Amino acid sequence: MMNKFAAAWPFRGVAALAVLAALGGCASTSTGSSAAPADRNYLVYVGTNVSGDQAATIYLYRLHSATGELTPVSVQHGGSQPSYLTMDASLRHLYAVSETGTFQGRTNSGGVSAFEVNSSTGALTLLDQQPSMGASPCYISLDHTGKNALVANYVGGNVTLLPLRADGQLAPPATTDQHLPPLGPHKNQDHAHAHCFIPDPANRYAFAVDLGTDKVYGYQLDAASGQLRPLPTPAFAAKPGAGPRHLTFHPDGRWAYLENELSSTVTALAYDAANGTFREIQTLSTLPEGFTGENSGADVHVSPDGRFLYTSNRGDNSIAVFSIAPADGRLTLVQHVSTQGKTPRNFALDPSGRMLLVANQNSDNIFTYRVNKQNGKLTATEQSVSLPSPMFLEVVPDFTK
Repeated sequence: MMNKFAAAWPFRGVAALAVLAALGGCASTSTGSSAAPADRNYLVYVGTNVSGDQAATIYLYRLHSATGELTPVSVQHGGSQPSYLTMDASLRHLYAVSETGTFQGRTNSGGVSAFEVNSSTGALTLLDQQPSMGASPCYISLDHTGKNALVANYVGGNVTLLPLRADGQLAPPATTDQHLPPLGPHKNQDHAHAHCFIPDPANRYAFAVDLGTDKVYGYQLDAASGQLRPLPTPAFAAKPGAGPRHLTFHPDGRWAYLENELSSTVTALAYDAANGTFREIQTLSTLPEGFTGENSGADVHVSPDGRFLYTSNRGDNSIAVFSIAPADGRLTLVQHVSTQGKTPRNFALDPSGRMLLVANQNSDNIFTYRVNKQNGKLTATEQSVSLPSPMFLEVVPDFTK
C-alpha cells in the first residue's frame, strides 16, 4: 500500500527537485499567533540516512499540534546522509551534517552544509559546504551567539568548530580536537567516538561527549574568535563501558543529563558553571524491569518546563519518561511507552512541550504522541507517516506565509 507521503511525493532525485520548485504557492495552515498554544502548527524538518548526489534526503512536514497529524510540505536533496540538523534562532538558516567517510574527494571526513530557508515555503537553498575534518559527523549544534557551529565526528573521534558568516554561510573549520585513548572496555569502544557537542547555557564552555573513551570533554569557548581551548582534564568521566552518547542541560542550568548508549542508563549531573565540570547525582536504567535482549540508548531531552526527562531505547524500542525533582534534579521513573517502530534513534518535543515525535530509523516511520503536562506521560495519537530511514527531527514554529 502506498503511504500518504509517497502518494503526495512519488518522485525522487531530480524529479523531486522539480516538484519542489512548484511549491512556491503552497499555503500555510498555521492558525497564527493568536491561537491557543495547543492549536499552533509547527514545521518538522527530517534528516535521513539516504545517500546519493541527487536523492531526496531532507523531508519537511507540518505538525498539527491539536491532532498530532503530520502533513507533507516538501522533499528535496539536502546532501548525502543528513543525519543531524539544526536551525539558527532567526529561522533563516539550517545546517546539516553529511554522515559520510569521504567528502568532495577528502578522505576521513564528512561534510557540513548551510542552507537558506525560504520564509514562504520552508524550502532550502544550499549556500555552501565545508569538510567536518573527521569521518561520519553525527551531531551539529550552534553556540548561543549563533556565530559558530559545533560538530562531532563519530568515526573520526574528534570535534570541529566552524565559524558562521553574517550571511549564514560556513567559514572553513577553525578548530579541531582529536580525542585520544584510554578507551572503554566494551567491544564497541574500539576507538574514540565523538557523539555530541554542545555549548553550556552561558556560552562559556562547550562539551563533547565521547562514547569510545567514556568521557565528556570540556572546552573554553571563545565565540568571538571561533576558538576552542581544551580543559586540562575531562569535565566528567562516566562509568567504564557506559558509552556516553548525548548530553542535555536542564532549563535552569543547574543540572544536565547524560544518555549512556552502551549501558542503557541515564546519569543526572550537577553542573559547576564556574569550572565547566559535572558531578554525578544519580544513574538509572532506561529499560523496563525484566527486559532481556540487546539494547542501546539513543536520545535524551528535557521538557521545556523542566519537569520531565525523556530518553529512547533501541532494542526495547521505547521512550522512557522520568520526572525531575525541582529541588535536586533527581529522576523518578514515570512510564515506558512503545515507539511503535524499530530503532528510535531520535525524537523531539515541540516548542510548547505538548507533542512528542519519534523517528524510527529501521521501520521507516515517524509517530506522534500527546504529552500530559501534569505527569509527563505520553499517549499515542495514532498519527504517523512513512519515509526512508528517518534519523533526526527539527521542530520549529510554522513561519511560512
